[in-house]
Amino acid sequence: MVYFLCYSLLKELKLLADPKTDLPEVDFDSFEKPLVVGSGNAAATGRIIFADKDAVFADESTYETKLDNIPAIDSVILFSASASKHAPVIASTAKEKGKKVILLTCNPAAKNMTNIDEVHIFPYAPEPYTYNTSTYMGMILAKTKENAQRVFDYITSEVDQTLNEFTSRFEKFDAFYLLVPEEFDLIRIMLQTKFVELFGRRVARDVFTWEQAKHATTVIPCDTELFISFGYENKWWGKHKLHIHLPEDAGYAAMMAIGYYVIGKIQAQKPAWFKENVAHYCKEAKKWFGNEMPVIVRYDSRKY
Repeated sequence: MVYFLCYSLLKELKLLADPKTDLPEVDFDSFEKPLVVGSGNAAATGRIIFADKDAVFADESTYETKLDNIPAIDSVILFSASASKHAPVIASTAKEKGKKVILLTCNPAAKNMTNIDEVHIFPYAPEPYTYNTSTYMGMILAKTKENAQRVFDYITSEVDQTLNEFTSRFEKFDAFYLLVPEEFDLIRIMLQTKFVELFGRRVARDVFTWEQAKHATTVIPCDTELFISFGYENKWWGKHKLHIHLPEDAGYAAMMAIGYYVIGKIQAQKPAWFKENVAHYCKEAKKWFGNEMPVIVRYDSRKY
């Protein structure tokens, strides 16, 4: 059995729920005017963690423009699970501009990186390239203080029961519309990115909040589209509907975990596009990332 995202997610939650697993203590309130930088879902993680702060947000394409044009920036908070690819260049540029650089990563070797003033190492478990479940979820948990074991228990009971009772199989749908509560607007980037990584353009997808959905997002109907609502039951949009309840005290970590789990269940009923292509992608990507790209893609037949 391919090591699907849903099973990886459960394994990572168990790691984060283990009493022996310590999350770094990061004082997110101590930064005056930080530039929060990351690539892909690392950038989304930074936005989630600093959403309630007076921060500036950027990615690998925009950080220099922000540094050059916003003099109030006093530090750079760099999110990078691997501490590779763009991270060393961003750190170097920030130091050249006289900024303090703080790195949140899962790579213990990052302690020896140059141009870094402060490093926080988060736990992780081996998983296929791009999955990044424990990596970014651990960072989010450090901010939200949610209980990883309770999230695990909720998924393996409530969410699994809902999915098991879903009579129409995911394989019959080639388009998915995800509805998330307004308070989790920033999770949309992470869920959309995960669809792109796992399915490319083989599966159509959109992720909107309930209020965003009202603005001409459903003009064109599709008989093979499934509307998946999280937190609130969808009574208006789509021919095919699936509702996923959220825990009453759900935070961003729970929303991320449940969203990833559902996407992993979709992956499990689709052709093995990711498995068949990710190793080749890693090999090809070395042309532009160099030796920083992984050469081994791990799979596991165990669920968790």
